[in-house]
Amino acid sequence: MTTLHPRLAEVTRRIAERSATARAAYLDRIGAAAAEGPARAGLGCANLAHGFAACAPADKLALSADVKPNIAIVSAYNDMLSAHRPLEDYPAILKRAVAGAGGVAQFAGGVPAMCDGITQGRAGMELSLFSRDVIAMSTALALSHDMFDGALMLGVCDKIVPGLLIGALSFGHLPVAFVPAGPMPSGLPNADKARVRQLFAEGKAGRTELLQAESAAYHAPGTCTFYGTANSNQMLMEVMGLHLPGASFVPPGTPLREALTAEAGRRVTGLTALGEHHTPIGEVVDERAIANAVVALLATGGSTNHTLHLVAVAAAAGIELTWDDFADLSTAVPLLTRMYPNGAADVNRFHDAGGTAYLIAQLLDSGLLHADVATLAGPGLDRYRHRPELGPSGLAWDDEPKASTDTAVLRPADDPFSPDGGLRMVAGNLGRAVVKVSAVAPERHVIEAPARVFDDQAGLQAAFDAGELDADLVAVVRFQGPQANGMPELHKLTPPLGVLQDRGHRVALVTDGRMSGASGKVPAAIHVSPEAAAGGPLARVRDGDTIRLDATAGTLEVLAPDLMERAPAAPAAEPAVGTGRELFAALRRAVGPAEQGAGVFGAAR
Repeated sequence: MTTLHPRLAEVTRRIAERSATARAAYLDRIGAAAAEGPARAGLGCANLAHGFAACAPADKLALSADVKPNIAIVSAYNDMLSAHRPLEDYPAILKRAVAGAGGVAQFAGGVPAMCDGITQGRAGMELSLFSRDVIAMSTALALSHDMFDGALMLGVCDKIVPGLLIGALSFGHLPVAFVPAGPMPSGLPNADKARVRQLFAEGKAGRTELLQAESAAYHAPGTCTFYGTANSNQMLMEVMGLHLPGASFVPPGTPLREALTAEAGRRVTGLTALGEHHTPIGEVVDERAIANAVVALLATGGSTNHTLHLVAVAAAAGIELTWDDFADLSTAVPLLTRMYPNGAADVNRFHDAGGTAYLIAQLLDSGLLHADVATLAGPGLDRYRHRPELGPSGLAWDDEPKASTDTAVLRPADDPFSPDGGLRMVAGNLGRAVVKVSAVAPERHVIEAPARVFDDQAGLQAAFDAGELDADLVAVVRFQGPQANGMPELHKLTPPLGVLQDRGHRVALVTDGRMSGASGKVPAAIHVSPEAAAGGPLARVRDGDTIRLDATAGTLEVLAPDLMERAPAAPAAEPAVGTGRELFAALRRAVGPAEQGAGVFGAAR
């Protein structure tokens, strides 16, 4: 048996100790719910009649007698998001599979699903992070009818999977399976797409050329193929045991994808309290599973959004995860993949090279994952070393990749791309922040330059267009935190800053906003906490102040001894109205800091 890496053992022990009281209370709560048995047994006759009015007569009889488990389907399907378009057909597949396994499945509810790719730079992006908690509440509403013994969660992107998971954990006594959709076929290579974006930023390409490039990259049903938050979600769900082994990156519209979808329905039916192997999600998502998720994020250079989402997910299960845990694990976890924006490859090449099975096996053999965890597939993460195959006898897990077929994308743990996970926590008189250095050249891990201060990304773009930024600088983009405007992603900053860096300038970004998995080659201290709108020091920075970002030493400083004596700048007085933003004012007032998950629920603050 492989010995657990001492750093993983220490961080997990630390998480468990600080979480002991909250975790015990959570387990007591879901234990009490489980002890009550199927909740529909306590429903009044009129309640129950409403609950199964649309079911077939045999299903009504089974549900009224509590002899069959009832499985909720909660879906984020819409046909605007390419990643969610395949989910349209899943409920019918799942209902047949659950029926074949001796249960009944009902479509319990839909949850909203917005696309950050569409709302980039638009007012709608200010709703994006809050959509996570709205989705969590919508999931709770779907499950609140007390009709269900288990659940199937259908969702893929950005805030959607974390929201579904937070909502599911509030019903932690139920077994829950997450059902992925898979990536679209590879289109225009990501490096070519990035090149056209930068040419457009320089005025060397027009809108027609840019739209052609973007349309060639994002071109079919399925998840976008770069390794941003959506695909990081899939990776983490698998490593946490909430997907079936190898399910994350199987393409949509294939027989294997359909077989895996059906098997998820059968599997969760067998894990209900009416069966012999009750496996509630609240017990699957424990301290070890949370630590495993952090390791997988670091080993793959995944989205920095998960320094928010995993903290909030952990809190929903009574577990306190901190940014220091990320940083400490990062020193021990090697970077084993290179996927765009950390490399040229996409997730399809990663999958073909050995995918999650090879990655998980390498981490297990290095003692960098807890093997002794509960999963959807059964006890133990070793089951996730195997890839699914569809043969004459049906779905099976026999293939265990012994080597990567493309070491430019996926490497063994003894020959990593980097000895650490490439995620840094920095702190200083500007607060605490996250820095993702896995795609940043080592000579740019330390930047010291004068500040140029902006209160939104449009101001930086205008200054760039006017030729005012052709020098070394640290761009400070503030009043972009959760209290200020919902903490939008600031991807539109990447092309102009990339242009400045390519011209030979020393450039960095410091912001209380987000950059997701696409921060790329420019060093960026993001999620600065406390945010400017909450009185954070960013509100006191002025143009010309020297800022030093040192991702190696873990520091973020403004070299201004009078910083805290200055009056803080105020955010723009313009009210956040239009595009639905006025409806989210209560969430902006209630939201907690980035370092505690940027959530609106008390457990996440």
